[in-house]
Amino acid sequence: MRILVTGASGFVGSLLIPELAARGHRVSAFGRDPERVRLALERTGGSGHIEVARGDSLTADGLTQALDGVEVAYYLIHSMERTGSGAQSFQERERLAAENFGAAAAAAGVRRIVFLGGLLPQPDAHDGAPHDTEASAPTSRHLASREHVERVLLDAVPDSLSLRASIVVGARSRSFRLLVHLVERMPVLTLPPWQRFRTQPIDARDVTAMLAACAAAPIGGRSLDIAGPDVLTYGEMLTSIAELMLVNRPALHLRVNLTGITARVAAAVAGEDPELVLPLMEGLQADLLPRDDHAAELLGVRLHPFESSVEHALAEWESFEALAAR
Repeated sequence: MRILVTGASGFVGSLLIPELAARGHRVSAFGRDPERVRLALERTGGSGHIEVARGDSLTADGLTQALDGVEVAYYLIHSMERTGSGAQSFQERERLAAENFGAAAAAAGVRRIVFLGGLLPQPDAHDGAPHDTEASAPTSRHLASREHVERVLLDAVPDSLSLRASIVVGARSRSFRLLVHLVERMPVLTLPPWQRFRTQPIDARDVTAMLAACAAAPIGGRSLDIAGPDVLTYGEMLTSIAELMLVNRPALHLRVNLTGITARVAAAVAGEDPELVLPLMEGLQADLLPRDDHAAELLGVRLHPFESSVEHALAEWESFEALAAR
């Protein structure tokens, strides 16, 4: 099968390409900087025999050529990084890039687009509301934008698939790295009220396997919530990571949820861009749990528990970068 992967220099894309190639697909990559894509693929062992096309979904440059003859296209693009003063918001960039990509894919006759988005907050299980997409109401700019991109792509190519995940546990996952850096660099884990909300983090290996299975799965035209087997609060995740890193981190529970201040402090501690961290933390206002747990079965993937996922990610991390806390 002829497959195109966008976002190929990113964490998920660089893992997915060698997995698809191992399954016998003819894979090409798409990105603004082909050299950056090649370097990312070298880290994951996927650089051999991979054609890299230069282009940009935001401007539509190179899309027509890259999608020519493609049967399945993976859309793994996020646009949350800072682009300078006076630039479009990340929501505007995400909308425009998705619309350009969807239109180009439809025109090229692409059979399926596969998208990786985010879990959406579900209504309170005790309020009597049905747990479906219409009833859920994203509480952050980031999650609302991800849902809008999903709709654009599924409308453009009706047999498309969207996977929705929460925190992906992997050595190069920015959300996981943020948690690890907070554990590393804060002698006391200062936990705002959102630490009590629950989610189901998922192993990067499981996300990769599910995405790869989507190329041929007979279940198009829908979204699937994907999640690991363990339900954890954000506070429990941080505590578990500290224990697995063999560091002692007492916790201080705050009563006031100052998201803007908390996000900027967390970004400074972790060495991240606050413009990236703030939209992520805005989403921590409710549980982020899957609507059902059928995705792994449908896609034929056996899930890794949280602790083994963290242990694997930390071991891989230490293979290319020292962990200061250890």
